[in-house]
Amino acid sequence: MDFNILFNKIAPKLKMIARRHNGHGFFIDEDDLYQEMCIRLWNNFKDGVPDGINEAYIARGCEFHILNYLRIKREKAHLISLEEPIGENGTTLKEFLPNKEESLDRYINRTITIDTIKNNGFSKREKEVFSLLLEGYTVREAGNKMGVSHVMVIKLKQSIIRKWKEKDKIKVTKNNRYLL
Repeated sequence: MDFNILFNKIAPKLKMIARRHNGHGFFIDEDDLYQEMCIRLWNNFKDGVPDGINEAYIARGCEFHILNYLRIKREKAHLISLEEPIGENGTTLKEFLPNKEESLDRYINRTITIDTIKNNGFSKREKEVFSLLLEGYTVREAGNKMGVSHVMVIKLKQSIIRKWKEKDKIKVTKNNRYLL
C-alpha cells in the first residue's frame, strides 16, 4: 500500500483524535498531537504495514502512542511553586506580581480576558465602556464621562457580554465575571 493513500484515509481520524485529546498536556496542543501521530504513522509504515490491518486499528495505535507520549511528558514536567525561590537571592515568582495578594493564575486569566475582549472585534463604544468599567467607574459615571445615559452603558455592557460568550474564546465563569 502507498503511504499517501494510507495517510489520506487516516488523516481525518487522526485530526479527530488530536482534537479529542487536546488540552490534556501542559504545553502540547492539537497540532503537536496530530504531528506526533503522523510521525508515528510514518515510522510504522517504514517498518512495513502488515496486510489485512484496517485503518481503525492503525488510528487506534496512533492514539495509544500519543496517550503514552502525554504521560511521559507529564511525568517530566517540573512544576514550581510561587513560594519556591527562583534566584540565588531568594526571590520568588509571587514578588513579581503587580498585586501580591492576587494569585498568579487569576492574574494571568484576568490579563488574557482583558486582551481578548479589547482585541476581538468590538465597537469603539463597547471598548470605551469596557475600559471605563475596568478602571472602576460605575455605570452612571461611565455614562456621564461618555456623554450617554446609564441605560446605554448597560446595553453596551450586555452587548459585550453577549459577544464575548458567542466568540467562546473564554468561558464566562464565576471567577472571571468580576471584570464586567
